[in-house]
Amino acid sequence: MDLKKLTLVAVLAISQAASAVPAFAEAGNNTSGNTNAVGAAATSVMDVMPEATDPLPPMPTEVPGGVVSPTPTPTPIPGGTTEPTTTTEPTTTTEPTSTTVPTATPIPTATPETTTQPTPTDGVRAAASNQLVLMMNSNKMYQNGVEYLANQPMAVKNGVSYVSIRAMVERVGVKYIYDYKTKETIVTKGSDVMRFKTDSKIYSVNGKNVTMKGPAYQFKGTFMVPLTSITGALGIPYTVDNVQKRVILTLNTKPKASFTVPTEIYAGDRVNFVTSSSSPNGTAIVDQSWEGNKQDIYDTPGFYVVSYSVMDANGQWSDPYSVTINVLKPNTPPVANFTTDKDSYKMGEMITYSDLSSDPDGDPIEVTWTNKAEAFFTPGPATVAIQVKDSHGAISTFEKTINISDEVLYSKEDFYRLFGAPGSVFNIDGSMVPTWQKVAYNLSSEPYTLIRSNSPETVNTEGITYKETSFGGTRFLVHHKNNMNIKTKVYVIAKNNNLYPTTITTEYVGFGGPSSFPEGTGKMSVERYWKSMITREHYKTTVLQPGESVSILTDLNKIAMKPGEIVSLQADLFSDYPIEYNVMMIEANKDPLTTLPTLPILDRDGVHNRGTYADSTRIITVTDEVGTTPARLLLGDNLSDLNLTGVDPMNGTEASNAGNFGVLYKIKFDRVAPNSLITFNPRGGNYMGPVMVNGQIVHMPTSGSLSSADMNSVIYRTGDYGGSVEILFTAASGSNLPVNFLVTPLPAKK
Repeated sequence: MDLKKLTLVAVLAISQAASAVPAFAEAGNNTSGNTNAVGAAATSVMDVMPEATDPLPPMPTEVPGGVVSPTPTPTPIPGGTTEPTTTTEPTTTTEPTSTTVPTATPIPTATPETTTQPTPTDGVRAAASNQLVLMMNSNKMYQNGVEYLANQPMAVKNGVSYVSIRAMVERVGVKYIYDYKTKETIVTKGSDVMRFKTDSKIYSVNGKNVTMKGPAYQFKGTFMVPLTSITGALGIPYTVDNVQKRVILTLNTKPKASFTVPTEIYAGDRVNFVTSSSSPNGTAIVDQSWEGNKQDIYDTPGFYVVSYSVMDANGQWSDPYSVTINVLKPNTPPVANFTTDKDSYKMGEMITYSDLSSDPDGDPIEVTWTNKAEAFFTPGPATVAIQVKDSHGAISTFEKTINISDEVLYSKEDFYRLFGAPGSVFNIDGSMVPTWQKVAYNLSSEPYTLIRSNSPETVNTEGITYKETSFGGTRFLVHHKNNMNIKTKVYVIAKNNNLYPTTITTEYVGFGGPSSFPEGTGKMSVERYWKSMITREHYKTTVLQPGESVSILTDLNKIAMKPGEIVSLQADLFSDYPIEYNVMMIEANKDPLTTLPTLPILDRDGVHNRGTYADSTRIITVTDEVGTTPARLLLGDNLSDLNLTGVDPMNGTEASNAGNFGVLYKIKFDRVAPNSLITFNPRGGNYMGPVMVNGQIVHMPTSGSLSSADMNSVIYRTGDYGGSVEILFTAASGSNLPVNFLVTPLPAKK
């Protein structure tokens, strides 16, 4: 065989052995062309619809159980730019040997043969510089007019088109490895990681699972995945040409540039330009360019356009990334100021303040008062200060000194009785309150079942803190502390054990925590419980199918509890059939539904309360006129107001609801005398939590807590005309019972 033929055979052999390495992606990005099937025949149908749009990533090149694919040797095609597979006789004269007959004919570098305009058959192979063409039912691929051979042809299986990962990775500049420990094929692009498993329709992008149209599979040592799963994950748009039976992938090879600046830029401030750049095929960025009006410091307010571009190692520039920067005028500090209606006052005389603070730029300002009192009860000068701060942190302060004379207008107690705002606190002689007459009332109830999960209050191990089946109106009071050295969550799981669908209607929900402050979580849960009644924001229905379990009251577990933190929840539900409820605390990252069957029922702690109690809504109706003489309504003492009795369903023992926590009291005073005052007085210790009075939430107290029986918090005051007053009360978890509602006549005004 002569040298020319040997050369031709060698080149053809190399080109036939070459195979391309893969690419990958999820979700089709069709931009034009036929988006239905790859071909009319069953073997040519493509899954051209996308499965996902998650971008992808790069790595090593290795396949499960296979050999690293060699870099394919391009095979020239008509219209291509690479060297042909055959050579021509030399056209130049070579230097002869000493004999008249040369011993060898040197073969120069081949020059592509002149070709005619490609025929339609040839045209299916032609591709633009940024295109990769895959031939249907074939292992041929074309990039930049050069043919490459995949190690396996594009295949159709159960109506889904598959390609070899090895056959695409190198063509789009992405790499992959096979993890023998997890038995996963891992493809990376930048910081994104994509993981496939054999015979699975699920793959993950950065830990997030995505479902493909068909499962990945192995064929003759080649890992095959749905084409749309590869194109989507890499963000590669494609079109389908059914006439020439090809799929055309548009490869973006341009680098990408961007930058950020601060949200607000003021004239005179130094501007920090933070750049970012990348290349879709991992090519290094070697140069950058700024255009427009880029300045480190802008001296004049106005709009400035700045553009940024980068160039990769192949000399390709990105499209310019432009931002219009709005430079604002420098911030002007706020101005603090106030006035009082007089400069001198008697002790116990009401002071009227007028806040005149402002911000020249119109920014919102934060106001803080010092020594601002509704009245002073000590003679001498009193200095009141106001501080204002704008959104940029600029601060201004103003002070005014007023004079308090020796003359007394009102005592402190009389002043707050007459003028104290709801939630304000004044001191009384608490030892005298038990001698006051008790208010007579009529008592009835509503059939709401209370589930009180408060024992063990301090939870030392994962487990079920409560398990009960309830039907109709059901009220939850949940209060638990995480005493484990891990983050935890509390769940309420509802299960339908009926043979028919069951509906749970969530009515009102109040949640507090996680917090290390038990009184604070209890206060917050009650406040939100009242707000839920006003707004009905938590009202919804959940339908459970037979045997179905769901997590309800999910405010409990939105945020994990750190060790030592507490959560409190009060909620009202209604179910049309019996529902099994489980309250549990588990490690924060565990799935509650799969973990529940493995959990033990925890023992109660012997100090705090748990139990199921019927009729947990108490209706107190006072028909006699109140307010003409001092009187009290005592709640939570187990004498005047008896504890609810029920059962601990976990051990079948009788339970008594100490303090009646979780009970909703609906108190109606039909006739409150004119010029009367209703206050809240704790009797069992520290208390903080709101009530709802005539539809308005009143905190007891506005700030801090009621720490002794000598403290009294204003709730409601009648004027010259009396009337009815409705109060909703439920004891805040973490606080102490019993408590008094006091009704007294107001002192005369001066």
